[in-house]
Amino acid sequence: MDYERLIDAETWAFIRKTGESYADDAVELSIAEQRDVYDAMCRDFHVARPAIVQTEDLSADGVPVRHYWAGDPTRTVMYFHGGGLVVGGLESHDDICAEICAQTGYRVISTDYRLLPEHKHPASFDDAWTSTQWAANQFNDGLVLVGDSAGGNLAAAVAHHARGRLSEVLGQVLIYPGLGGDLESGSYHQHAQAPMLTRDEYLYYQQLRFDGPVPENDPTCAPLRDSDFSGLPPTVLISADCDPVRDDSRQYCEKLLAAGGRAHWINEPGLIHGFLRARHTVGRARNSFERISAAIEALGQKIWSYD
Repeated sequence: MDYERLIDAETWAFIRKTGESYADDAVELSIAEQRDVYDAMCRDFHVARPAIVQTEDLSADGVPVRHYWAGDPTRTVMYFHGGGLVVGGLESHDDICAEICAQTGYRVISTDYRLLPEHKHPASFDDAWTSTQWAANQFNDGLVLVGDSAGGNLAAAVAHHARGRLSEVLGQVLIYPGLGGDLESGSYHQHAQAPMLTRDEYLYYQQLRFDGPVPENDPTCAPLRDSDFSGLPPTVLISADCDPVRDDSRQYCEKLLAAGGRAHWINEPGLIHGFLRARHTVGRARNSFERISAAIEALGQKIWSYD
């Protein structure tokens, strides 16, 4: 794959800066070391919260969450952070959540779910579901589920599980999510050696998730393997074109549409996994973040702009 041609100079500068604190061989470090270098990388890209945003750390029925708000919000965004379910937390995506809050006017609840490998599946899903139920009961004003990477997996898993259980889910926005697609075909092979995330690194995170064999047809860990895609909320998927998990978004969109639902897939050319951290330095990432915020705001208002 000719990434020198596909990826522009701004994005390459972002990739190089990322590599200064989070090297390509980071998965060979101990779990504690991986978390340290990931947190350091996130601090390198962190920007100050917009001045209008206020925060408080709370317990959502035992799950740590951070509540962001500005003014008098009318909707709630549930945000699930990326990091392979191994790294990341409330600090790693703090500025992203604050900017979503400022741009949409909605409150944001960021969930500090339990991480692998100490807490195997379904611990992270259980925490995502618990915090979502808590927010629905606490605010009672409609939910938009949002997540990036592994957090996109959790957001979709919550959406599937919420059918018949929560009426407050208005939509979901999934940002370069890994949803349990076929690892032997498509983008998993086409972009197996992509910058920022390789197929082998993705497999590493997946193998940490379970004590035994990978569960079959379990949408709480692999939403693409559900047998029923009806009754899901309106969904916007944003993928990076140079990313092994890209086709999960396309396939998920196709399954929702085939089941009669509303779904729209945006594939961002020349972008790579993890581009949210580049939204202040890379034009393509900045434009994508604007599309993400617009999608969140529209879904919260029950507006569908993609027909």
